[in-house]
Amino acid sequence: MKNFQIAIIGGGVVGSAIAWELSRYKVNVAVFEKGSDVASGASKANSGVIHSGINSTPSSLKAKYCVEGNKLFQSIADELHFPVRWVGKFVIAKDEEEVKELKHLQEIGKKNNVQNLEIQDGSHVQKKEKNVCCHAALWVPGAGITEPYKFTIALAENAAENKVSFFLETEVKGMRKEKDFFKLQTNNGSFQAQITINAAGIHCREIVGMVEEPDFQVYPCRGEYLVLDKNYASLIASMIYPVPVKEMGVLGVHLTPTIDGNILLGPSAEFINDVEDKKTTKETMKTLFAEAKDIIPILPERAVINAYAGIRCKLASPSKGGWADYRIEQSEITPGLINLLGIESPGLTAAPALAKDIVRMIGESIPLKTKEKVKHSIKRTRFVDLPQEEQSQLIAQDERWGRIVCRCEHITEKEIIDALANPLGAKTISAVKYRCRAGMGRCQGGFCTQHIVRIMEEQCRMDIHDIKLRSPRSTLFYNRTREAKHGR
Repeated sequence: MKNFQIAIIGGGVVGSAIAWELSRYKVNVAVFEKGSDVASGASKANSGVIHSGINSTPSSLKAKYCVEGNKLFQSIADELHFPVRWVGKFVIAKDEEEVKELKHLQEIGKKNNVQNLEIQDGSHVQKKEKNVCCHAALWVPGAGITEPYKFTIALAENAAENKVSFFLETEVKGMRKEKDFFKLQTNNGSFQAQITINAAGIHCREIVGMVEEPDFQVYPCRGEYLVLDKNYASLIASMIYPVPVKEMGVLGVHLTPTIDGNILLGPSAEFINDVEDKKTTKETMKTLFAEAKDIIPILPERAVINAYAGIRCKLASPSKGGWADYRIEQSEITPGLINLLGIESPGLTAAPALAKDIVRMIGESIPLKTKEKVKHSIKRTRFVDLPQEEQSQLIAQDERWGRIVCRCEHITEKEIIDALANPLGAKTISAVKYRCRAGMGRCQGGFCTQHIVRIMEEQCRMDIHDIKLRSPRSTLFYNRTREAKHGR
């Protein structure tokens, strides 16, 4: 039995943000993540938008945490060295009728204390976005973009460096309250904690159900995205949104530039029954592309290089409009269980502010003393972005810096090895991909995957049968088709 003061269930952006906040204090914390890495669910499968607060109902928790989180983002990015760009966004109107909706959004933003909102006519918009044709648009300068997986990984890895224990591929299968502590049963043994934080996202109801009867339902809603090749990065400079779709409680198909130059189209919104159903569909891809082409008519179909999907955790059914506020609360039935329920968009933006409030709640039960010294995150620059002189120096020190493994993204063998040596112990093809971008280019790993596998075998001494794509069940190799004894 391993004992902790605080157990966090879920290694997504919210769970990792809470772990990072707690890592500054003298408290024993464990994070349980059933995936092979943090950010293995909705925290990586979104558009990476840092929202401003124009879409959240005034006085709601969504509005509160979105606006507060937005204000915290830059300072956290500076501290943890993950990328942020304040590109702003346009919400576009096709006609005068939709301009009424822009005014409504502007009014919501003002009530939420969002600054510098401005409605511009179509000709003014085209001065900045020459490929976007619209009647008018609401300009939101306080909106930005980040890499959602790198944000989550930065939080988690720095927390781990400051003694938070992360248990990957560890699913909480049972939990019960005994006197003043919780007993958690996992596939990797039993644990004990005084306080349990339920940050399980789409699985939040299952966690509550282990100790009490849930008084809410979860309605999974799948969102699919298309990814454009970075050769088309110049199509837009800012995020481009349509007027939101009222009946779905979502923001509609939008175009989002990413930090590394790709553009995302999406997401769709489809209520489903299976919380694990992250498939992408041909029909939805066609719809996404058609809706994006309505916004940018010159968008070429050949620009699409990939598709992916994520699952939103909604507390409201489609018949009720799909919109519900967050529920952030300590259970009245099970003291010591803190639940974060229905954390969907703008959850990424809200995460830093949510984490601060959760730590305040914990401080009411456990004395939190600040550590005298914490380890700070080390800034790392991609090899391809270094000056030639520095590249030459690195290659002279270690020739693996000079071996390009991913041709599309120009990632070296040493960068692959460093990605595999992460503080969390995540060792999958996906863990490499989300730390150094190997496999994210035009060929989507067609060239580099075999070389990454070789590095995992030879440099990291991994058994090839243990190498996985992204999840505990995604083993890549079972048997050899030709035995070495045959000389082949």
